[in-house]
Amino acid sequence: MAARRDWSESDVRVRPNPKGNRPRTKQRPEHSDAEQALVLAVDRGRYQLLTDDALRVVAMKARELGRASIVVGDRVDVVGDTSGAKDTLARVVRVHERRTLLRRSADDSDVIERVIVANADQLVIVTALADPEPRPRMVDRCLVAAFDAGMDALLCLTKADLADPGPFTELYRTLDVPAVATYRQDGRIHGLEELREQLTGRISVLVGHSGVGKSTLVNALVPDADRATGVVNTTTGRGRHTSSSAVALELPGGGWIIDTPGVRSFGLGHVDPATFVDAFADLAAVAQDCPRGCTHAADAPDCALDEWVASGAAGPAGEARLESFRRLLASRSGDPD
Repeated sequence: MAARRDWSESDVRVRPNPKGNRPRTKQRPEHSDAEQALVLAVDRGRYQLLTDDALRVVAMKARELGRASIVVGDRVDVVGDTSGAKDTLARVVRVHERRTLLRRSADDSDVIERVIVANADQLVIVTALADPEPRPRMVDRCLVAAFDAGMDALLCLTKADLADPGPFTELYRTLDVPAVATYRQDGRIHGLEELREQLTGRISVLVGHSGVGKSTLVNALVPDADRATGVVNTTTGRGRHTSSSAVALELPGGGWIIDTPGVRSFGLGHVDPATFVDAFADLAAVAQDCPRGCTHAADAPDCALDEWVASGAAGPAGEARLESFRRLLASRSGDPD
């Protein structure tokens, strides 16, 4: 039998701590010296910012923000080298609370939402009246996303020299969605000043299919924007993507426009059909008298909206407004084209 051995502390091997011996803490620096800035563009983990001192700065996201998203239109706090000098890099350390958030999903069954822009006042839905043909269902779905986000909406109808804008704008008259028609002739864009009036002093995001003339409008509104333009494929009737990422551009007369890449579809998986009525103050007030679980659809039994229209309380345009609302509601689960 082996002899008993007396052990001492020197016989115990302690594994060194490679991360140091400082206690871990969740306390984060306050960054009281941070400057505020607007996110103009996002490109592969780098953020183009405009500080409140009118300096253009490139920044990265601070590690403490984790997986938090930063999108064009966000107001952020930034520290580090904010001089805007070449090859300098600052850090975004905070994202301010967002007033509005325009989102879309891959399709209506996808619960994962994609944030497009933050803090925009209005969504400008750009669609051509011809070449390519307008797609009302796509416009409807963009309106649903705008109203759900608490944003105003504006229709911008391009190529008005090829088709009368009247029938198309009539579809949205009862929804109180204003419309501006434009067309190009003799080297200038007619209707551009009317569009400019709707944009001045506001933050507007432009959304539309490829080939509808969105980048052409942006270049006319902001002469030094230099956004690439494309043509419509004569076989498919669809445009080619010319803008690869969203970018915020300052309007010469005040305000901002945010140009976005052309979209093929606009998923609404993030929109709850049961609460969509809340975007319409007059309809929401009446819908409070609906049975529990009412969908407000055309086939919904005992929907208070039907009684409201039938009684005449909705006024002469009530029936058309309800039909327009239900068309938008149906687009939530309809064909996204």
